[in-house]
Amino acid sequence: MNILATIREKWPFLRKVTFSRKKTLRWIGGIAILLLVLVFGVLPLVDSAKKMKEQIFLKKKTLEKYGKFLQNRKVIEEELNQAMRQYERSQQRLLLGETPQLGAASLQEIVKRLSEKNGVGVRSFRILEPKEINSYRKISIHIDFNPVNSMLNLSQFIYDIEHNEKELMISEMDLLVMNPRAPNNIQGSLVISGVMKSTQIKEKGGKPNEKKG
Repeated sequence: MNILATIREKWPFLRKVTFSRKKTLRWIGGIAILLLVLVFGVLPLVDSAKKMKEQIFLKKKTLEKYGKFLQNRKVIEEELNQAMRQYERSQQRLLLGETPQLGAASLQEIVKRLSEKNGVGVRSFRILEPKEINSYRKISIHIDFNPVNSMLNLSQFIYDIEHNEKELMISEMDLLVMNPRAPNNIQGSLVISGVMKSTQIKEKGGKPNEKKG
């Protein structure tokens, strides 16, 4: 038999062993079954165990990250709440109104109230052209005020503007002393500015409010 000759040639110690055809077939069949069990039974189990080990490792890493997140949850929530409070405070400092006209009216009302509080008579109000600054709009008004007999009143008026609950600033100041011998008698003009949220929508591929011909 070719198979027996091959086996005896490879393993000399089997030359003296007598093989019957029936036993040889059983032996070969046993080896074949063992190989099938190894290929279709043991190896898939090893591969499955390896994949399961990798999944356990990944889940463990995920749980560790989640655990760290839970530990820092209070800190993260406090930071978010603080950022939200800061945003709300910044929004409250903006002028009221959805259009430049309404924003200017709101600014004019504030200036009028502060001027009356400090005894500064405003002779005229003039609304200037608004300026777009990113997602905000700068609103400015020009005022001329009557001669003020008290430098203290004028200083307090300027202080109240720049320390108002709204985000106000004095962009320009032009003061005139009527009598150098009496420096308390001052008149002049101020440009007062505030900020409001811009509601302007930019057209796609064009400038804001760009008119197409």
